[in-house]
Amino acid sequence: MAARLNLDGEEINHLKVCMIGAGGFIGSHLCEKLMWETEHTVLAIDVYSDKIQHLLEPGNPWSKRIEFHKVNIKHDSRLEGLIKLSDVVVNLAAICTPADYNTRPLDTIYSNFIDAIPVVRYCTDNNKRLIHFSTCEVYGKTIGSFLPQDSPLLKDPAYYLLKEDQSPCIFGPIEKQRWSYACAKQLIERLIYAEGAENDLQFTIVRPFNWIGPRMDFIPGVDGPSEGVPRVLACFSTNLLKGEPLKLVDGGKSQRTFVYIKDAIEAVLLMIENPDRANSHIFNVGNPENEVTVKELALLMTEIYCKVSGELKPEIPTVDVSSKEFYGEGYDDSDKRIPDMTIIKRQLGWNPKTSLYDLLESTLTYQHTTYSRAVKQMISKSHTS
Repeated sequence: MAARLNLDGEEINHLKVCMIGAGGFIGSHLCEKLMWETEHTVLAIDVYSDKIQHLLEPGNPWSKRIEFHKVNIKHDSRLEGLIKLSDVVVNLAAICTPADYNTRPLDTIYSNFIDAIPVVRYCTDNNKRLIHFSTCEVYGKTIGSFLPQDSPLLKDPAYYLLKEDQSPCIFGPIEKQRWSYACAKQLIERLIYAEGAENDLQFTIVRPFNWIGPRMDFIPGVDGPSEGVPRVLACFSTNLLKGEPLKLVDGGKSQRTFVYIKDAIEAVLLMIENPDRANSHIFNVGNPENEVTVKELALLMTEIYCKVSGELKPEIPTVDVSSKEFYGEGYDDSDKRIPDMTIIKRQLGWNPKTSLYDLLESTLTYQHTTYSRAVKQMISKSHTS
């Protein structure tokens, strides 16, 4: 393999990457990227390895460059030793499913703040670079949520752009436990930033804006708990696989942007390999061109799923449900989230490439191929029991 060069034309040294949460959605795609396109090695830390098992099989040309360590970072003394062995630490560990924010607020706060503190401390103490995954939810509600409906600012797209170094972070009241996740994520960001300012921690913070692709979340009752509620794409995919109407929370009026996981992973690799350009920065990673309402997303997913599966469009494609019914007490939401891309374009030259239609077609093809038979068997068993 030819020598890899960074954005400044310098040869990239082989790195040992300690990846915490390597067995998840983002981690599995990042592991593939590192194994298939670089010579870097990975210390993969997680409690599950299903999504990276194909990389761990003996005999694969990359199997000697990835080691899986079954470690629960809550209470495992091996964590600091693995961090000491690395050149850079990527922390992906988190509870990041909206349904859990109301029903498991303590677990959410501990997972996203308390459990992350030792990782930050070990990186500071051992002079290791940290790439920490946060969330676009740290921005909370947009200011537009508090403006009169006739305000001219509501019609100005620039007013909704979320900027890493300027936008305020506005959350709902304490009783709206949905914000437990965002608050925990923001507080760990502030801790990391303070460690950088006071103790010279080299850090990069990533704020993902709805990364979508194969292996995202789980299909309830097939490869996850039967009563679980995954994020929007897996929820809608489950409905489509079962031939059920897609459930729109509060009418699906909220607007979101979506970016393809493979585009987003390109950005992460640039951060790993260009520390001089990435250190001490917070990066939005999203695609402002792929903005839709949740209802529009549901209708587009239905159209694409019918195309890839050959099934007929349902007579009733969607049904409305209240947020209280779907998520329980304490749910709240933001109306719109559009990432400003100025900083990541300036520092890393990164731009997303994949359209919303194309990323959904790729993802739904995977969902149908992977899950349709198992879902049909599950439905058949429920009818006969």
